[in-house]
Amino acid sequence: MKVKYWVFAILIGILSLSSCSENISHKGDSLFGQEKYQEAIDEYNKVLKNNPKYLKGLYNRGRAYEELGQFKKAEEDFLAAFAIDNKNTQVMMSLSNIYQKQKNHNSALLFADYAVQVVGAPAMAFFLKGRALHQIGNTGEAMIEYSTAIKMDKDFGQAYYYRGMLKFATDKKKQGCEDIKISLKLNYKDAQAASDKYCK
Repeated sequence: MKVKYWVFAILIGILSLSSCSENISHKGDSLFGQEKYQEAIDEYNKVLKNNPKYLKGLYNRGRAYEELGQFKKAEEDFLAAFAIDNKNTQVMMSLSNIYQKQKNHNSALLFADYAVQVVGAPAMAFFLKGRALHQIGNTGEAMIEYSTAIKMDKDFGQAYYYRGMLKFATDKKKQGCEDIKISLKLNYKDAQAASDKYCK
């Protein structure tokens, strides 16, 4: 299933990552915030030339590549960041998402599973695991992960949408429509088309 609207509440490149380094990528971060992604990449390149293990710079450059649709380059930066900090849930979730975009669902599942095992993992990690399970056809476990994400964040419109779509696929139309209705109330855009198609 194509994902148009990826929720980046915790995955935007401007967010700080746990690192011993000071923030030395102000200019790149500012350009990223202005959606000037190629210019941001140029700035991150300058920073990383002298500080190749600067976690925040690697991660944010990866996010800029991702925004430009250069998924392989984004993957390389996220993997480099993961090699530096293999307990960082933001990095793991971004890897899961980038593999999902490349239709590598097994790798997407692997990194989402790593993320949910970290103490204090956010709802998004469980959603990503559910999405990967959904894609490989493990509907039962996918339902559990979507429900976990929703339990953790009652306003997670995207999770309601995907759980609703999974319910439609498993012949639970009434329950699916209930989830889609909530997703609509939470302003998740794809929910309107699903409502029109399944819930009239």
